[in-house]
Amino acid sequence: TVPMRIEYQAQVWRENDQCIAHAQPLDVASSGATPEAARAALEEAVQLFLVTATGHGTLETVLEEAGYSLRDGEWRAPDWVSSEPASALVEA
Repeated sequence: TVPMRIEYQAQVWRENDQCIAHAQPLDVASSGATPEAARAALEEAVQLFLVTATGHGTLETVLEEAGYSLRDGEWRAPDWVSSEPASALVEA
């Protein structure tokens, strides 16, 4: 098996006393006590997610559904246009 690199964007934020790390567009998340710990846990979670999908024979489907495309023999993440804070007004 030839190793392949799957790129993703990691977002990290704080929820109470934990940091949450989320991988886009894979939609995998993990947490840790610090941003560094959350990123390390996310890296492990992404690795396990991809290994599991490979083992089940569904990696290609998972990546395509997440917006990746196969170009020149490599899986490419979507081209990010921007990442920015936003808000929504909700009347309760």
